[in-house]
Amino acid sequence: MTKSQLIAVVAKKAHLTKKASADAVNALFDEITRALVKGDKVVISGIGTLYVSVVKDKQVVPFGNEKKRQTIKSHRVVNLKVGKPLKKQVW
Repeated sequence: MTKSQLIAVVAKKAHLTKKASADAVNALFDEITRALVKGDKVVISGIGTLYVSVVKDKQVVPFGNEKKRQTIKSHRVVNLKVGKPLKKQVW
């Protein structure tokens, strides 16, 4: 599902215009992004928990080429821990 498809579904189910629906969806995504940038967890009941974790520096070796070791610098990644209701429906 794309963002525009999500906006269309929200508009239809909530009896809103597409403009109002787009504003609501964008506001939701903006707040989720803002919270994750701050390092906060985002808990969405029935879906799961979004959180940021740090991946440490690590050495990688391209397949079959020991001489070309590379270092991947530490960085932050967003993870999703799936909630039980969603897990039951999907699995």
